[in-house]
Amino acid sequence: MPVSETAPERETAPEGPALPVNELFASLQGEGRLAGVPSTFVRTSGCNLRCWYCDSYHTSWEPTGAWMSVDRIADAVAERDPDHLVLTGGEPLVHDAAVDLLAAVDAHATVETNGTRFVDADIDLASISPKLANSTPTPERDPAGDGEWADHHDERRIDLEALAQLVDAYPFQLKFVVAERDDLPEIESLVADLRGVTRTEVRDTDILLMPEGATRGRLAETRPVAAALAEEYGYRYTPRLHVTLWNDAPER
Repeated sequence: MPVSETAPERETAPEGPALPVNELFASLQGEGRLAGVPSTFVRTSGCNLRCWYCDSYHTSWEPTGAWMSVDRIADAVAERDPDHLVLTGGEPLVHDAAVDLLAAVDAHATVETNGTRFVDADIDLASISPKLANSTPTPERDPAGDGEWADHHDERRIDLEALAQLVDAYPFQLKFVVAERDDLPEIESLVADLRGVTRTEVRDTDILLMPEGATRGRLAETRPVAAALAEEYGYRYTPRLHVTLWNDAPER
């Protein structure tokens, strides 16, 4: 995935709040309860996890990006027609300046997060995607081929305290990546744990099952599984609309 053409070519951060931007573009929101909504995406580079199936490889396994000041990013968002901002990554909340950007942008803001870090920010929808065991880069499915991230990823992928803080602070959706039926017990166990520590009710309709896959071919394999489980257990199914429409094209 290339760095967005809208990003300046600079390797060091400018003075003041800034973010490493991998992509900045307008498209349709592809996932969750706002799927299909015209949106401006700001994709930051850098992540504290390493999901083997990551569909933004160049924000995690081989992070690339160009530093942009928060003011410049906010101006670029304002220049685009959609008034819905999706701040995504990587993991955008590992960057302190994400809070500054959310304060600077006059738009409905969805933040896509893995749920391992809580911040106090202007978030209209926390789209929380806790990472299941199916995300761990075990030696047989490690894109880097060295297995160095497996233990680190597995130890950090669930932070119940941070998840509870996010759920209690913001309108939220819990979005789980599903590859097979065997993923469901872990989802149910985590949801039960979360319900035990939050002040906010976590309804079945807040839980979204999303098929794993960054290509149309892979989605054809996992989509029936996720849809069947959502119907059977009363959860919501969410498509990956951008993959269906544009496959794995960048800036989509």
